[in-house]
Amino acid sequence: MSTPSDPDPQVNAPYPPQAGWPAYPPYYAPPPRTNGLAIASMVLGIVWIYWIGSILALIFGYVARRQIRERHENGGGMATAGIVLGWVGVGVLSIILVAGFISYMAS
Repeated sequence: MSTPSDPDPQVNAPYPPQAGWPAYPPYYAPPPRTNGLAIASMVLGIVWIYWIGSILALIFGYVARRQIRERHENGGGMATAGIVLGWVGVGVLSIILVAGFISYMAS
């Protein structure tokens, strides 16, 4: 039995790690939204809709890329795909128009 004048060896010892409630879980920010114009650009680039879709895919794609940079949204790949497919559609339309003009002039 220890007397009050005897120093307690546990008093000067460092505290062991305490068991108790864990710290708060880390806060996870919600993932950024996907830009709607990027989705529309990709869909219109795929569908073409008598080539008016290609023009709209280009417009929506370039606007979406600017919005994605400003708002830090997702969808950059879809906007780029819409732009590429839009230019492919414009190129096909140009080839068809040139071929039709040459065919018309040859007859």
